[in-house]
Amino acid sequence: MATEPPAIQSSWAVVQDHRRVFQDLVYLYPVISRRSRGLSIGVNLNPDKRCNFDCVYCEVDRKTPGRATSVRLDQLRDELVWLVQHARDGTLAQQPKFCEVPELTRQIRDIAFSGDGEPTMIPNFEECVRTVAEVRHQLGLDDTKLVLITDSAGLDKGSVKRGLELMDAHHGEIWCKLDAGTPEYYRLVNRSFVQFSRILKNILETARVRPVIIQSLFLRIRGEAMTPAELAAYCDRLNEIVAAGGRIREVHAYTVARPTPETWATRLTREELEGLATEIRRRTGLKVEVFD
Repeated sequence: MATEPPAIQSSWAVVQDHRRVFQDLVYLYPVISRRSRGLSIGVNLNPDKRCNFDCVYCEVDRKTPGRATSVRLDQLRDELVWLVQHARDGTLAQQPKFCEVPELTRQIRDIAFSGDGEPTMIPNFEECVRTVAEVRHQLGLDDTKLVLITDSAGLDKGSVKRGLELMDAHHGEIWCKLDAGTPEYYRLVNRSFVQFSRILKNILETARVRPVIIQSLFLRIRGEAMTPAELAAYCDRLNEIVAAGGRIREVHAYTVARPTPETWATRLTREELEGLATEIRRRTGLKVEVFD
């Protein structure tokens, strides 16, 4: 029987190092994730580093060219099989990156579509999900979650919707980014050309079909944390989603854990995060998990 993993500390070097490069793999990378509470196998569907957000806190180096321009399903399959086997046989635990917490590398908590950009931007998202789901079943990982970590801009695409249906059939979870309550703050933090209204509409439509997790990164911008008015607007957006028939399983409230491209984008303290979470619970009645 699997034991409950210890709390993941943001101060651990392995948590601060979420590079999407591992040995000579192109699409797969292992990380110790706060929100997954252990080993997450990342599926980098954006080795080209394409994204429709330019978040002030994103650690991806977009000045260096990506390693590939598309996702080859045969290579994706082979890399996933190899990495799962190396986690199971203890080889992964011997890597210097994981020397702090080798015991956490044995149990795969989830397989997450994430990476160096927005996963839903690729044209063959559905096929990628199908490939991962097949390997998951082949290797006896039927209890392992499939997770999509998304900025929600592409959730209205046909291929993505079909991919989400496949995830629904394979223990899937959708983690939808929402870092703001108003268009102005959204543009400040996420710096996207996608309209804020589209993000909210896509979250709602997706949450009407299955419960979603809202992932929200709270931070200081030039020394200033989110204002009470912005937090109230953020809670209003959550309440509007629920009132319109969307199901929110829980909210993940977290803060900066790794170096940011903007030196003025800095982390909150645990106490500050807990204060925000308390207010979100009070205003929405939703479950809120804090990851500092």
